[in-house]
Amino acid sequence: MTAPSRLRTVAVSKVYADSSDTAVEALRGVDLTVAAGEFVAVTGPSGCGKSTLLHLLGALDVPTSGEVLLNETALSGLDRTALAAVRNVHVGFVFQAFHLLPALTAYENVTLPAVLAGRRPREYDDRARELLTAVGLDSKGDRYPAQLSGGEQQRVAIARALVMSPSVLLADEPTGNLDSDSGEQIIALLREQHRAGQTIVMVSHDLKVASHAQRVLFMRDGLIVSDTNLDADIAGLSRLDRLIQFDGDEPS
Repeated sequence: MTAPSRLRTVAVSKVYADSSDTAVEALRGVDLTVAAGEFVAVTGPSGCGKSTLLHLLGALDVPTSGEVLLNETALSGLDRTALAAVRNVHVGFVFQAFHLLPALTAYENVTLPAVLAGRRPREYDDRARELLTAVGLDSKGDRYPAQLSGGEQQRVAIARALVMSPSVLLADEPTGNLDSDSGEQIIALLREQHRAGQTIVMVSHDLKVASHAQRVLFMRDGLIVSDTNLDADIAGLSRLDRLIQFDGDEPS
């Protein structure tokens, strides 16, 4: 694995126009630091800005104002070629909807980022097969997505996200479309990657899923309203539970 990266946002805001051309402020001056090798979960109610934040961290979108930095390099200063490298080489994405190509086998889906990057088979074949074994699909590499369960498809997506040995793994609701058993398998895989030193930022609306991270951020209305280090704060989960229950405002 590539050495894990540090992520940082400085006063990041994002404004969209809705269907009636009304400005909607998805993020409002967010300051965040994710240390190299840290596992951070971002949670909060729908529409709070958590997926927008993840997309900005991964250079899938650009902020309206403020800066996103990868190892202290501002993404806004990179040209299109460098940004493409960030998205394809330095950052691995895991999406809720899997986004596997139906005409490709599991193995071919896993190797796709390497193929698009112009790598030769000898440069990625061993890595891809190693990852399929790691996610428990070594015997199903020749299966097409339609022949796999939802949990198996998500495991293929995780292997694909890791094939380029990214320094950061971003996961957007990775258990959202899965049953509880499959979801637990995905979380176990993410925790294993974290133990190996991977920097991970995971978005989840599910507090139970989020609680598997080292650190949990609660967002509301485009702001981080709570930042809890679960390794250091044994009361953190109960406080997060109150935040969820009262929609971001703890009772006095």
